[in-house]
Amino acid sequence: MSSLIPHGKRLVQFQKWRNLSVAVNLFQNGSAFSNSFSSVASAADVSLRDGRKGKNFTVSYLVDSLGLAKRVAELISSKVSFEEKGNPDSVLSLLRSHGFTDSQISSIVTDYPLLLIADAEKSLGPKFKLLQSRGASKSEVTEIVSKVPKILGMKGEKSVGRYYDIVKEIIEADKSSKFEKLCHSLPEGSKQENKIRNILVLRELGVPQRLLFSLLISNQHVCCGKEKFEESLKKVVGMGFDPTTPKFVEALCIVYGLSEKRLEENFSVYKRFGLTVSEIWELFKKCPTFLGYSEHRISQTFDTLKRCGLCEDEVLFVFKKNPLCLRASEQQILNSRETIIGLGFSRDEYVMMVKCYPQLIGISAELLKKKTEFVLKKMNWPLKDMTLFPQVLGYSMEKRIVPRCNVIKVLMSKGSLGSELPPLASILACNDQVFLNRYVVKHDKKLVLELMAIFTQNRVL
Repeated sequence: MSSLIPHGKRLVQFQKWRNLSVAVNLFQNGSAFSNSFSSVASAADVSLRDGRKGKNFTVSYLVDSLGLAKRVAELISSKVSFEEKGNPDSVLSLLRSHGFTDSQISSIVTDYPLLLIADAEKSLGPKFKLLQSRGASKSEVTEIVSKVPKILGMKGEKSVGRYYDIVKEIIEADKSSKFEKLCHSLPEGSKQENKIRNILVLRELGVPQRLLFSLLISNQHVCCGKEKFEESLKKVVGMGFDPTTPKFVEALCIVYGLSEKRLEENFSVYKRFGLTVSEIWELFKKCPTFLGYSEHRISQTFDTLKRCGLCEDEVLFVFKKNPLCLRASEQQILNSRETIIGLGFSRDEYVMMVKCYPQLIGISAELLKKKTEFVLKKMNWPLKDMTLFPQVLGYSMEKRIVPRCNVIKVLMSKGSLGSELPPLASILACNDQVFLNRYVVKHDKKLVLELMAIFTQNRVL
């Protein structure tokens, strides 16, 4: 891999990070934990009902009980669902009895939905008692569980208690900027020695808590090495990634996990399709997961896009514009083309739309139809407007498309905009403030109040 990693001036940047010497010393002098963490309760071990009835009930329950937005509730229902409120009511009641606010509970449930189907009496209750027996105050418990709710899904008293202590000390260290505290109490010889030491190194570099905790509970082994971790870290910092961003952690995971053979294979396939080594690294900086896909997936995506009518240069253009198009499977790409053409667009228009908005290839047929029919049939914009501005297909119906179009409908009915619809992009491409300035606040007070009510209520036409 070293032969392909860019070297030179950027690698020197690794030495410029604040307190780096302290961080590196942790590799040499850090202690370790006496026991390994238990795995977070796996979703595979939990019986999930995926019938439509259960999902609908779950969505309604989350909206009514926690005030979650419907789209958030729908996302949660794809991970866990239930048909009765008895168990989730018990979980929410337990959390509230321990001082969690509704806002904290909403955040916990969104981050760790499986908590809703845990046994409040036999599983969760004893864990809260365990934490209290360790001297944890109510505020400490609510703070830590809110930040890392998966602690309640761990098995074994020792693991739960030890994990809580680690998270607590990292939070305290983060507040005081004293990261050495955690090291002196860690018994040597644990399998977690490197993992904890590496977590501390990352903290010294400025990696935020939320990213540290995600690595701490992750099944990825990026923080379990020593020499390999240090080598990978130097490469990622040397390439200029900012430690305070998620991209830094993504890049570290990719560089750590790629073997020399795998890296060579991926570079070979990208070069075969016309990318230079420097272009590949630039795309990696833009989207670290770009290098993590298999040779088969890369080739398949290139070939599928060519089957959809894009020439090789156009496929290359799409990759450079948005490397994340690799997320779309072969079937998703083919479905998007079939759906778009079925909605009345020509094959050339489909190619034009993909070049303008590559994310199009990963949008479900259901959403493509829903948004296209709304724009073309309910709003009566001409098909060419969507061809020239396919980004509309990536906007939220609830947050952007419907409320703004409702406002425009009212203005059209009152004759405030003349007889022709404004361009699609002028209404949907701008941010909320620009939209309000352009179409709402310049009217008389009575109409402004009416338009604001429409804009904020998200009423469907």
